[in-house]
Amino acid sequence: MKMFSRLCFCAFIILESLCTIEAAPVGSPRRVYSLDEGWRFHLGEAPEAVAPDYNDSAWRQVDVPHDYVVEGSFVPSDPGTSPGSKPSWFSLHAFLPVKSAVYRKELPIPADAKGKRLWLEFDGVFNNSRYWLNGREVYSQYSGYTRARFDITTATDFGGRNVLVVQIDPRYEGWWYEGGGIYRHARMVVLDPVHIAPDGVFVAPQLADPGDGVRADADIKISTALANAGDVPAEATVLNEVFDATGKVIATTSSAQALAARADATVSQSISLSGATLWSVETPYLYKLRSTVSLAGKIVDQTTAAFGVRHIRFDAAHGFFLNGKHVKLKGVNMHQDHAGVGVAVPDRLFTWRLERLKEMGCNAIRLSHNPVTPFLLDECDRMGILVMAENRNLGDVYVDQTPKDAPAVEHRELSALILRDRNHPSIFCWSLCNEQWIQGTPESGAMVRAMMKRVRELDPTRVITAALNGGFDTPEGIIGQLDVIGINYNPWVYDGVHAQFSKVPMIASEIASEIGTRGIYATEHWENYYGDRERGYVAAYSITAGPAGQTVENAWPPVAERENIAGGFVWAGFDYKGEPRPFEWPVINCHYGFFDICGFPKDSYYYYKAWWSDEPVLHLFPHWNWPGREGQEIPVWVHSNCDEVELFLNGVSLGRQTVKPLHHLEWKVKYAPGTLLVRGFKGGKEILTDKVETTGQPVAVNLAADRTTITADGKDVAVFTVQVADAKGRMVPTANDAITFAITGPGKIIGVGNGDPSSHEPDQFVATKDNPSPKWSRSLFNGLAQVLVQSTQAPGEIKLTATGKGLEPASVTVQTTPKEFSK
Repeated sequence: MKMFSRLCFCAFIILESLCTIEAAPVGSPRRVYSLDEGWRFHLGEAPEAVAPDYNDSAWRQVDVPHDYVVEGSFVPSDPGTSPGSKPSWFSLHAFLPVKSAVYRKELPIPADAKGKRLWLEFDGVFNNSRYWLNGREVYSQYSGYTRARFDITTATDFGGRNVLVVQIDPRYEGWWYEGGGIYRHARMVVLDPVHIAPDGVFVAPQLADPGDGVRADADIKISTALANAGDVPAEATVLNEVFDATGKVIATTSSAQALAARADATVSQSISLSGATLWSVETPYLYKLRSTVSLAGKIVDQTTAAFGVRHIRFDAAHGFFLNGKHVKLKGVNMHQDHAGVGVAVPDRLFTWRLERLKEMGCNAIRLSHNPVTPFLLDECDRMGILVMAENRNLGDVYVDQTPKDAPAVEHRELSALILRDRNHPSIFCWSLCNEQWIQGTPESGAMVRAMMKRVRELDPTRVITAALNGGFDTPEGIIGQLDVIGINYNPWVYDGVHAQFSKVPMIASEIASEIGTRGIYATEHWENYYGDRERGYVAAYSITAGPAGQTVENAWPPVAERENIAGGFVWAGFDYKGEPRPFEWPVINCHYGFFDICGFPKDSYYYYKAWWSDEPVLHLFPHWNWPGREGQEIPVWVHSNCDEVELFLNGVSLGRQTVKPLHHLEWKVKYAPGTLLVRGFKGGKEILTDKVETTGQPVAVNLAADRTTITADGKDVAVFTVQVADAKGRMVPTANDAITFAITGPGKIIGVGNGDPSSHEPDQFVATKDNPSPKWSRSLFNGLAQVLVQSTQAPGEIKLTATGKGLEPASVTVQTTPKEFSK
């Protein structure tokens, strides 16, 4: 084996430590084993580690998903460890140095597995990865977002010792924080030579008429791709069964298929469902398809796939329709990192984030700008959230901006995206790319036509779009090829584009880019921004937007008021590491979200909730702690969907205002300590109140968990919110106290954060030889911090304790229960 001087990740696999995971039905001959636990990890160069007999006993043990870059320290300039980077990229990627590293894991495969086929699957490895088994290179992949899947059968020593090595030499793909490592789930698949091909089942429900929008007759088209990896022909039987949500079989179909040796074949079938329950945002009903392959009556493979039946229609004049009902897409753009854990986001945390979005009326997300972890799409299916799934780049390139002479032939990443995700009912369209400089050229038009041809070969059921920020008047470019025109920003071009392409539907694929820092109400003005320039904070009032962006009140109304625009996707739902515009150091993450990076809402969250949800909303800000500013005017804002709002200071009315739809209310109030209160009226009746009070100094820590019970599976997570209270029990909104955390029981802290875009405190405290038991801590930022606690596989009681200097401590317990007892 040729050795080489690359920085790398390496991995060993031990079968006895693997857990079967639910990716195949119980009783299926197919076996799927999680590879998430027990990797050996080393940060730095170790080219010799690809040798099977390499001794990794001194290396640190970690589980995946794992982001090792977030474990590092923020530095103002690149120390030269970030391979392949440009000077500007270091700040755009959050001022965290990027190195390669090493993992190991041993996999004894029993002798009786000989004759089976073995695959390895990695949902996401960032990036530029190479894979070695027993000293033999078996696969390589550049993309950090596309799943790596490869056959290891011929490289396996059945009954012997097997060593897998994953080498990673990260290179930036985007202009935001991307992390590094095996940051999504990994697994091994063992199956018979005759089997269902990877991503081989495509379920395509078809509706001629959505009926009453709740139930309709459907024709379920099923395509099952078979593979015969054996040396002899086979006569296979393919049985497909549809289960309803209660687990009852409601329809079946069966077909015979001859398979030549070392050959593939596809079986096409159809099942009629009379009065099928439709999947919608309000009632996301899911069916399950079980696909079974048999030889001479013996089952040799079996898989399941969830699917939904729904009818989607775009109208150039009237927008988007789901099951015959007009739906305005109220969406957000999302990157994939979170405070404390970087890009290695636990599944439960994705669910927690989606729950926050759903609560405020969001009904759609754009996956910007790359394929995401499969679990996120599963949750969108389950929760009823529509998805615009986006390909990473235009054509087969790995640079952000595709050159004019780029080939458009293989479309590897695009094909992988479509094949993996095409059964998800939540996905309503495919997006080919984002903001390409050549988007108005004939070359880009040709590339898009080739890409669209490939998409339709794999999935003819969905429309195709792309996110454009230019080339709006050049039909020979991307815009002239699309099923649905996607426009990023530029609301002033909506009407002109609609006039020129009057028969093509439109969607605002990216809007806003308002910049604001949670809890910051300074209004110093510099350039085009307002806030605290020295500390790198932007005012939380909706008065600042990024380059080419708009504030919420300039971004959403042009979408909401135009029936022909299907909806809009706000940039962004959550803050994320990197892209610290308009700043450089000391800022290490963006300010674009209406949630901060911890998922704490900013004030603009309530603007969207007011106009996206049917729930009455009345939100008053800022806080009312302004010592030394007595008698000075403070801008006081209210976001509300009430008819009228009246403001009071210490019981004295400061006037009642009528709410203008899609806009905020504002008063100038001379500061006096006490209580600022608003009353909201609907139809002349008071329906809501909100208030902010001048608080005292912090005297006690307050700790709260999002749930009291989690699953003892080593993966589930409880999200703890940390605050401090004054002597009257009121939360102190300006507090920045340092809080230390201790944990007992079957759980571990996996990350901390506070939403401060200029904080250089560590997100993680990694045990070292010199400090085997580091203390976890985090300062509050404007009254808030967050702790992420993960279960182990042992049931019991986790106790988290939070302490601060001069503060009464707080403790909260969370129970962990075995998986079979958890809801």
